[in-house]
Amino acid sequence: MKNLITVIGPTATGKTKLAVALSAMIGGEIISADSRQVYKGMDIGTGKDLQDYEYNGIKVPYHLIDIVEPGYEYNIFEYQRDFSKVFNDIVSRDKIPVLCGGSGMYIDSVLNRYNLSIVPEDEFLRKSLEKSSDDELREKLRSYGPLHNTTDLIERKRLIRAIEIRDYEKRNPDKVVDLPKIDAVNIGIHFDRQELRQRITARLAERLENGGMIEEVKTLLDSGLSPEQLKFYGLEYKWVTMYVTGEIDYNEMFTKLNTAIHQFAKRQVTWFRRMEKKGTKIYWIDGNLTLEEKLGAALKIIR
Repeated sequence: MKNLITVIGPTATGKTKLAVALSAMIGGEIISADSRQVYKGMDIGTGKDLQDYEYNGIKVPYHLIDIVEPGYEYNIFEYQRDFSKVFNDIVSRDKIPVLCGGSGMYIDSVLNRYNLSIVPEDEFLRKSLEKSSDDELREKLRSYGPLHNTTDLIERKRLIRAIEIRDYEKRNPDKVVDLPKIDAVNIGIHFDRQELRQRITARLAERLENGGMIEEVKTLLDSGLSPEQLKFYGLEYKWVTMYVTGEIDYNEMFTKLNTAIHQFAKRQVTWFRRMEKKGTKIYWIDGNLTLEEKLGAALKIIR
């Protein structure tokens, strides 16, 4: 058997339930590959579904969920570092790591061992970059080579930070995480585009009307987080915060958030397809199968 199993796919495909069932059957422990589930108190919007971490009476351990406070800007280097610690610990106990999530960059970073590092702020560099236009910053970032994250091209703050990181890496090639060598079998859950859209919209309506999403955002704001801090996390936290603070009404919030999640899911699919084109083998399972049927298919794949 490989030393890592991944259960991946876009949002709203039921990855967690399959990963839990599979882990329960093979003695596995789940490592989250979700860039927002690391935050405490951000439960509904990130789809933690912690009540689902049990199958046929077997409770499945999980890792890299609820590990930092909201407001902190957790990054991919920290994820690589934390993944390595958890992976090595699970393997040392003769258990099987099951990586589950939809954050393609996080998944890709451990499967293909991105060369990243902790990068301090460089005030001199930042001041020199302030004189450049956004287009000039994008050109400079591209000059360092292939991008790990295309979202860095959107916001000026991210552009400057991305350049700062790439510049530091160029000058300090030895300061990187010692990632374990991964030999993974990758299982993806697939729905056709229209069905995935329907699932996303139905899940969003449920989270907003009965799932406590709005109340969760209010609680986070009441805890001392500013609206801008919550908006940083995007999707549900951006648009629901705008609704709660009175910037937009409910209908506008629902429509724009629904569209944003559909676009996000499309980007996730694109990322996984790009991974395949670069040589990562993904075994896709039909999302319309029952959980037991998906479990049976997954067991055949890993064996």
